[in-house]
Amino acid sequence: MSRQHQFKAREENILAMAEQLLLESGDGDITLDSLADQLDLAKGTLYKHFSSKDELYLRIIIRYEEQLFEINRIDDCPSAGVARMIFQQLFNPQKAMLLNQIEERLAASVTGLNRLFGELYDIRRQRMKRLIDIISAYLKDEHSNLSTRDYLSSIWAIGQGGAGLLNSSFYQRYLGRRDTLRVAFVRQVLELPSHYPADDEEVMDEDMQELVEQIDTESEEHRNTNY
Repeated sequence: MSRQHQFKAREENILAMAEQLLLESGDGDITLDSLADQLDLAKGTLYKHFSSKDELYLRIIIRYEEQLFEINRIDDCPSAGVARMIFQQLFNPQKAMLLNQIEERLAASVTGLNRLFGELYDIRRQRMKRLIDIISAYLKDEHSNLSTRDYLSSIWAIGQGGAGLLNSSFYQRYLGRRDTLRVAFVRQVLELPSHYPADDEEVMDEDMQELVEQIDTESEEHRNTNY
């Protein structure tokens, strides 16, 4: 294995261990000392990969966004794509909510990470475009006049709300089996378009193109934003 591949492999191990420690911490924070100890590395070695703990956190979020993008690139039927969209929020609710909280904190309080935030938003915009394609195709298959924007928002709301419920120690005492609840959420999302049947034989989804144009416009705005 070349030195470059060794470097990349070590970096992946660092990110995976840091994510694991974050999930185990319960408060969304870890120390670089504890991370170095777990990996049996010198703390200085970590700084060869990441200039700060904040950069490490953002790289974990980027890694997660890349994984979501790859999941949504699977090319099968639209209904399966929609089911994956909601299920990926519900499968590991603690991770989804924790990384979202860390991202919001970094965006609000950290400077000097423009390049990495730009990388994150570029990947996310690509994923959003893919999700819009999947949603639009499913709405067409279901002959629904529910707009792409409203359906995407509904999926996000049910996914975020479901993740919060599954991640809540208070509600967990009353939930019973998590798998049946996840299935119920997925079924709700898949059945939602049927409640908005289209009157016309051909459904025109003008909202889809507006969303894509909005994403492209925001892409330019983010390039001129300091984080």
